Amino acid sequence: MIKLVLKPLYVILIIVLSFWILNKLNISLPLSMVSTVTNKNDVFTVDGQGKVTAKPDTAQINLGVTVNGNSVSQVQSQANETMNKITSDLKNLGASDKDIKTTNYSLNPNYDYRSGSQKIIGYVINIYLTVKTKDFNKINQMIDAATKDGANQVGGLSFVVDDPSKFENEARKLAIDNAKQKAQKIANEAGLRLGRVLNVSESQQPRPQPVLMNAAKAVDLGGAPEESTQVEPGSTEIVINVTLSYETR
Repeated sequence: MIKLVLKPLYVILIIVLSFWILNKLNISLPLSMVSTVTNKNDVFTVDGQGKVTAKPDTAQINLGVTVNGNSVSQVQSQANETMNKITSDLKNLGASDKDIKTTNYSLNPNYDYRSGSQKIIGYVINIYLTVKTKDFNKINQMIDAATKDGANQVGGLSFVVDDPSKFENEARKLAIDNAKQKAQKIANEAGLRLGRVLNVSESQQPRPQPVLMNAAKAVDLGGAPEESTQVEPGSTEIVINVTLSYETR
């Protein structure tokens, strides 16, 4: 048993003695080393844009009534009567309840400061609504009917795409294809090797809404226009920008 214990001790002593002798004689042993190489992946970013022209399918008409009077009840009664008449005529022209929306209702006093004090001399009420229609042939009739009924505020006529998702998807695909083509071309010319796409970001430009109408004459006259309001829907451009970030090697 004692011999079994001593054998490992002899081995350890021999190893220690060997290293001591080599150190004294200034002899070095070859050592095995493991090296690790880290490849740095750079990022290459490129932008792309996609444009799709869409024809608007919905018209939005902004109408309003402003009434001044001596009392709250007077201006409310007059404004409500006018708006009810406008709403009724709009429905007769095909607009449904969901197509007509009140966007503002405000009632405020009018003050006279000339005497040095704040004195109420009357009230003003403003009621605005938006009506939508897909029947562009009714736009002229709706505007003309509303002004005849007493609408003295016509904020504008805008044409929009009711469901732009289809056109947005198309513009997005064009933008990504444009970015990929641009990235490959630049990489080829610069001697880069593109890897996987690390990140994608998207932004959408505000869509301009064409406003083509002859409503100012109707507002200035305070009643029916001398000639029928002329409108054109035009077109709207849906623009999507994307940024692709590539791994390069």
